[in-house]
Amino acid sequence: MRRLCEKQFLFGGGIAAICGCILAVLMRVPPIAAQAVRPTGATLPSFEVASIKLSDLHRAGAIGIFTFPGGRVTAGLSTFKMLVTYAFDVQPFQVSAGPAWINDTKYDIIAIPPSSSPASKLNPPNPKLPPNEEQQQMLQSLLMDRFQLKFHRADRVSPVYLLERGRGQLKLEAPKDKDAYPWVGGIPGGAINGDGLRGENVSMQLLARRLGLYLGRPVIDRTGLKGFYDFKYQLSQDRGDYSEGEVLSCILTSIKALGLELKAGKGPVETIVIDHVEPPTPN
Repeated sequence: MRRLCEKQFLFGGGIAAICGCILAVLMRVPPIAAQAVRPTGATLPSFEVASIKLSDLHRAGAIGIFTFPGGRVTAGLSTFKMLVTYAFDVQPFQVSAGPAWINDTKYDIIAIPPSSSPASKLNPPNPKLPPNEEQQQMLQSLLMDRFQLKFHRADRVSPVYLLERGRGQLKLEAPKDKDAYPWVGGIPGGAINGDGLRGENVSMQLLARRLGLYLGRPVIDRTGLKGFYDFKYQLSQDRGDYSEGEVLSCILTSIKALGLELKAGKGPVETIVIDHVEPPTPN
């Protein structure tokens, strides 16, 4: 299958079905937790103004959450489930239950924080940067107010991967541009006609999150590395075309070459369980 490794690594298709190719090392690990948490005994901050409208599916536009100077947050062509992942800093497989429309109906949102909030002083260098903690809490308030969201958290035992330092030398470099948008993905063909893994201005926590999307299960950062890095590993062109059974091996080879390692196991993963939600009244 022509260049299957490259295509499936970039888009994540079919990888979850072949995760058994890794030699599993079963171990108990702390849960992957939802990071954005309601302050104890305190009221969540909220946006001063927020507009929610059904998306025009016939127009072109960017999908996802974007942040702008002054703390403004916008969402384009975003499902409710997608909004939950941003608001609670979780991945899609950490959101469960809810009606079918939360996966299909898409919304456009413009939300502006009050001038008294720290978020109003923000000046992000790139709109693709994720919301900070205060903006995440404002998104939580928005979902609970406008969508009538009610939820609870539950730990569920799930297959996981641990991202650890390997035995080889780390092939990670200081970022060339510290303000660059953090990005992780596969390497297209190009002059060398190869495949592999590339990252720009990436933390190990972000790398773990991206790998979790590709691999279809949570990846927990246990590297102990706190910085941001550029990296690139290109597989040899001598490998030729990749069969579906070699896709995971393609990822593992790249990770190992960077001086890192993935170990498979099981552990509790905190899940946002949707108890109640309603479509909002557009405005």
